[in-house]
Amino acid sequence: MSSRCAGVRRVGLFGGTHGNELSGVLLVRHWQQDGAEIQRPGVEVKPFLTNPRAVERCTRYIDCDLNRVFDPESLGRPVVEEIPYEVRRAQEINHIFGPKGSDDAYDLIFDLHNTTSNMGGTIILENSRDDFTIQMVHYIKKALAPEPCPALLIEHPSLKYATTRSVAKHPVGKYQT
Repeated sequence: MSSRCAGVRRVGLFGGTHGNELSGVLLVRHWQQDGAEIQRPGVEVKPFLTNPRAVERCTRYIDCDLNRVFDPESLGRPVVEEIPYEVRRAQEINHIFGPKGSDDAYDLIFDLHNTTSNMGGTIILENSRDDFTIQMVHYIKKALAPEPCPALLIEHPSLKYATTRSVAKHPVGKYQT
């Protein structure tokens, strides 16, 4: 990523990547009905239910984990009847919010999750060289003070992430216990 931060024009707010994690689902549904609190001048903010079939069944996924299939192989698979539901859904999400790795991809995706781990509200980052997300995390932490909001960096030098949020130029995960 470049150290220069271009303006953020398009933001995706994802909930329901895992259908049994309901905080993000409830927020996305709320924002889809009344998005006034998330709208900002000059920025398109799109709340999006990522895995509606899994949400309907209140299960993590239908065929495979949606948060693991945003790799080139899955995104490039031919669409046939036998394709797993989450792979097809990843292709749809990539079409709407990407394509992944392109200049046309959404600027920022917040992927909202729940966890049973005792981590409170935690922000997950995948790249320590992304100045925009580092500054954004600093702003969020400052805005939430004195409440703690840890940031967890899951960076790996050669790993290309296959998460829903990895479609964006600036991917951010938010986990809540």
